[in-house]
Amino acid sequence: MAIQTGCGLWAPLVRWLHMRHGRFPVVWHCGNDNGGFHSLKTVRLKPATWKQCLYEIHSLRWRDTHDLQLRSSLVTWGQSWLPGGINKFNLPLNRFLATKRQDKCKIAPKKQKQVKKEVEIKQKMTVTELAEAMDKDIDHVYEALLHTNIDIDSIEQDMLLDEKWIKEVIKKSGMKFKWAKLAEEKVKKNKDAVRRPPSDPAMLVPRSPVVTIMGHVDHGKTTLLDSLRKTQVATMEAGGITQHIGAFLVHLPSGEKITFLDTPGHAAFSAMRARGANVTDIVILVVAADDGVMEQTVESIQHAKNANVPIILAVNKCDKPQSNHEKVKKELLAYDVICEEYGGDVQSINISALKGDNLMALAEAAVALSEMLELKADCTGPVEGVVIECRNDKGKGPVTTAIIQRGTLTKGCILVAGKSWAKVRLMFDENNKPMKAAEPSTPVEIIGWKELPSAGDEILEVESEQRAREVLDWRKYVETQEKLKQDLEVIEAKQKEHQEMYKKERESFTSMSWRRRKSAMYKANKHLMATRPKERTETDELSLPIIIKGDVDGSVEAIINILDSYDADEQCKLKVIHFGVGDISENDIVSAEIFSGLVFGFNVNASKEVQQMATKKGIKIKLHKVIYKLIDDLKDELSEKLPPDLEENIIGEASVLALFHVTIGKTKVPVAGCRVQKGQLHRKMKFKLIRDGNILWKGFLTSLKHLKDDVPVVKTGMECGLSLDKDLNFKLGDEIICYEEKQIQQKISWDPGF
Repeated sequence: MAIQTGCGLWAPLVRWLHMRHGRFPVVWHCGNDNGGFHSLKTVRLKPATWKQCLYEIHSLRWRDTHDLQLRSSLVTWGQSWLPGGINKFNLPLNRFLATKRQDKCKIAPKKQKQVKKEVEIKQKMTVTELAEAMDKDIDHVYEALLHTNIDIDSIEQDMLLDEKWIKEVIKKSGMKFKWAKLAEEKVKKNKDAVRRPPSDPAMLVPRSPVVTIMGHVDHGKTTLLDSLRKTQVATMEAGGITQHIGAFLVHLPSGEKITFLDTPGHAAFSAMRARGANVTDIVILVVAADDGVMEQTVESIQHAKNANVPIILAVNKCDKPQSNHEKVKKELLAYDVICEEYGGDVQSINISALKGDNLMALAEAAVALSEMLELKADCTGPVEGVVIECRNDKGKGPVTTAIIQRGTLTKGCILVAGKSWAKVRLMFDENNKPMKAAEPSTPVEIIGWKELPSAGDEILEVESEQRAREVLDWRKYVETQEKLKQDLEVIEAKQKEHQEMYKKERESFTSMSWRRRKSAMYKANKHLMATRPKERTETDELSLPIIIKGDVDGSVEAIINILDSYDADEQCKLKVIHFGVGDISENDIVSAEIFSGLVFGFNVNASKEVQQMATKKGIKIKLHKVIYKLIDDLKDELSEKLPPDLEENIIGEASVLALFHVTIGKTKVPVAGCRVQKGQLHRKMKFKLIRDGNILWKGFLTSLKHLKDDVPVVKTGMECGLSLDKDLNFKLGDEIICYEEKQIQQKISWDPGF
């Protein structure tokens, strides 16, 4: 900084010093031009720029912060050199110089770059997972997808989004993505339990045959079994039909033992018949001689052939006068069931199950066939078997009826079946008598299951409870993986469908200019922007939520199979919100209340407390013991959900013979002169005007007169004048119809097939 007085006497010298040596002087002299200078001090500094000002002291703008700090000392040092007679720097001016220096030292702050948030993504993510990764709510994801070609209506919270849409959402949200580190998933070791390899032939011993009795409903299957066992099961069955699969051990007078499986013949129990055929050695096909081959007879033949099981034909009801056993045998030829009389290999026995005629011949035929088949089994080693039926018992808990196929079952065995396991606590036979051991071909009730398995599940013995849990964990894992795979296939199929629709939509815009194309796309997608996904409401639709409870797993399975055939969703949707085995509980009532549904029970009970709770909450409980009555009741409930149809019932007909007008006040009212051709006209009923077969008007009459009198009714053959509640011109030949509307309850169109 240079400090100078006067008009610039030393200016040439200062410029020369600056150009020659790069030095700047600090100069003081007296107030007049003739005064000599007292001191001249130079300091090597960086170049500066002179700035003219009106003050005695002026400052130069320096380009370096270090120089500014140096020059601040010069000012102070210069002041100490000032001779007398020269004004020192005053305080305000000193402050001004210091302020100027500080201002020049300030550095403009740098704008910090906005750091985008990083979101870890995977190749496939659900809407919920993406929202959590972005730390946003689900609505944010939906809004980001609004202006894309993805169908927002089809996106659910648990739907997997493709990589393209994940990146699009993150980009529109002002974030950036990074791929999540994929943890190397260890391939899980298969820990499932499997059947043993075939046993050594030396270990095999003869076993009793397992015989399944199959046939059409009401052809006498259970009566046949009653006659063989000397029991009265058929008389105790609800509706006179078998609705469960039963396993029984029958001791023949000859000492032979046969395990019989009694399967239902009703159309609803197809799965039970198939299960019976798969675990049996021989099928006895029962056909009524007076009825012949029926629908379930043909189905039973197919089940036996699919399981590759030999058939014995039992022609029942041969004691009836209208019976024709030869006709039955001929009808079976069409289904490749050829009896020995016709050169085939199928034994046929004519019996009467009710009177017990020829039953021993049938039993001996089964024993002879089993000897030909050389049925043997290994009674040692881990147990193997099949679940025939299962149920929840109040005192015993989950109970399964099973057929043992290999090994010997005893108390304490650890078993796995499906996704359940058991430590055998108790075993019972079909007469509810305790058993100590169950060998191959023996039907047994097993108690000790942690959960109820499904009918048809394979039973396998394992070493320990820990091993049983390992097996179940593996099976649940496999089931989860299969479900994920199926879900992924469905999602990919939907995405492919949406992409094809988008391509077609884009092709329709190709010929447009970009402005028209953008306008058309906006109009096409405008409905998507109207509401957020959470705010969208479903259209009002009729639906009937139901809960199904049955006594055994097979019964519930049969009912669910029937409901799978429901095909009247356009009238009323049927929603099965829960199904299970056991009596109706309070949880079932709570679930029914939440969904405004009904509870159907098949061969189960509802306690007094549960019934009172249902009455209080307004929930209907429907209990049935015959399956087709349950289905009929369900159809009635579905029909009640449908709006009633209006039916027109014609009361009278009249024809217009004359036209005239009547003045009422200042208005001319058209009046039709009519004659009643059929029935009668009631003034308070509805009317319609028909011209050339077309209905022109429907409504009520404002007046009905006979001659000059107002009358409520005009009968057949009488003439009358009438006016309508609408200003309408009549024509000769018009028909006036008097009718009443009746509400008729619609019927559901669903036909379950029986």
